[in-house]
Amino acid sequence: MTESIANGIGVRRIDHVGIAVADLDEAVEFYQRVFGMRCLQVEDNVEQGVREAMMSVGPDPAGGCLQLLAPLTPDSVIARFLDRHGPGLQQVAYTVDDLDAATAELRSRGVRLLYKEPQRGTGGARINFIFPKDAGGILIELVEPAASA
Repeated sequence: MTESIANGIGVRRIDHVGIAVADLDEAVEFYQRVFGMRCLQVEDNVEQGVREAMMSVGPDPAGGCLQLLAPLTPDSVIARFLDRHGPGLQQVAYTVDDLDAATAELRSRGVRLLYKEPQRGTGGARINFIFPKDAGGILIELVEPAASA
């Protein structure tokens, strides 16, 4: 058992790296053409204000993905990110076994989370975010994948 699992947070792996982009279709085409990545899914997440594409970095999506994030509205978080920073790295996401247990443990350690309750993420996953100021300036997303059908 690894230390991160034993210590109550249950981090399993890097789930994905989020990249903010202005034009999702253009970005998908770029990553397919240049890096040979495969687009696993595209969806609109109205609650998060993003249109997103999950790109498989290698032949096995379990090896990690790249998530391309484009704004759905000019006032979305991603639109504001693009206005401030331009396109680029927006977040690092980790897969956790149990989001409720992970967030409870993080809160007990004084770490602030963006949402009081988990939100819906890509593909029906449950998600929450650690405030960047509490994580060395990095927006960290915690992802509990949706149960397999």
